Amino acid sequence: MKHLMLGAVAMALIVLASNILVQFPIGHWLTWGAFSYPLAFLVTDLVNRFYGPSAARRVVLVGLVVGLCASAIGTQISGEFGPLVTIRVAIASATAFFLGQFLDIAVFNRLRGAAWWRAPLISTFFGSALDTAVFFTLAFSAAFIWVSPSTDVAWALDAVPLLGVGPTVPLWVSLAVADFAVKILVDLCALLPFRLAIAKYVTNVA
Repeated sequence: MKHLMLGAVAMALIVLASNILVQFPIGHWLTWGAFSYPLAFLVTDLVNRFYGPSAARRVVLVGLVVGLCASAIGTQISGEFGPLVTIRVAIASATAFFLGQFLDIAVFNRLRGAAWWRAPLISTFFGSALDTAVFFTLAFSAAFIWVSPSTDVAWALDAVPLLGVGPTVPLWVSLAVADFAVKILVDLCALLPFRLAIAKYVTNVA
């Protein structure tokens, strides 16, 4: 139970930190939150590996509640261009987190018996892909303006070259591609602490 609580606290801190760091941009396509948020998948996978999918789902729900609270607070804080968090972004963030994390848990559990790296790598890839697609589409696509008609997302619909060099696409598509690329990079790096945690766990059990 103590270690499960540590997982819940780690998830809460990552979600809270990401909600803060997303306010600070890096260049044209990223924010600092893009580097902290993928660590949520590492926490989920470690809890899943050691305590099973039910425990992992409980930890995810802790992260969801923290994220919702952070978003609610953000909607009440005004920045240079309006609320730090719009209702549409809050809905997109919660939906993406929930779906991405639960897909990660399901895929990880299916691959539990495979080589140590397969479950975290493949589950995180699919979870991150779904998370990214759901968040940016719900938050910025013109197709979902009805989610919050009063939210101005015109800036995200500007047609620009993909990541500044590719075919012309809405700006939010470039943001999504850059975000997904960082998620995959962080997830690959997270394989090392995942492997070290497994080795430590096996040593302690032995």
